[in-house]
Amino acid sequence: MAGLEDLYREIILDHYKSPRNKGALETPPARRAEGFNPLCGDESVVYLLLDGDRVSDVKIGGQGCSISQSSASMMTTAVKGKTVVEARHIIHAFKSLLGAVEETDHDDDPHPVNLGDLQALSGVTKFPTRIKCATLAWNTLSEALDLDA
Repeated sequence: MAGLEDLYREIILDHYKSPRNKGALETPPARRAEGFNPLCGDESVVYLLLDGDRVSDVKIGGQGCSISQSSASMMTTAVKGKTVVEARHIIHAFKSLLGAVEETDHDDDPHPVNLGDLQALSGVTKFPTRIKCATLAWNTLSEALDLDA
């Protein structure tokens, strides 16, 4: 198991040191949502550009711990190019992985999602206070998806 934990640690550190899709998109036409975790001070900004029902581009900004920033980076690679429905399924699957599904979320999501590298963040469940760090960008993405175009 130590080998898998080392691999997961490497994935998290790689996304933290070299975040994917960091930057901003012009608003409008991009949607912009901000998230903040008052417990630790993590900040997340998600810029989302939709082409019809597809996420054509997504960028992230903000600052925070390695967990919040690597999770945001991995999130962008997971949802870029996906439909809005697919992105929502990925959000649900990731939050389910961390035990962070809210009552308003659909627990009976029939669409299985391969989380790939996002599995690296599953170890966060051992540290309940860090779950909010890992889900911050995901909650911010949900807000961006809910914004009116």
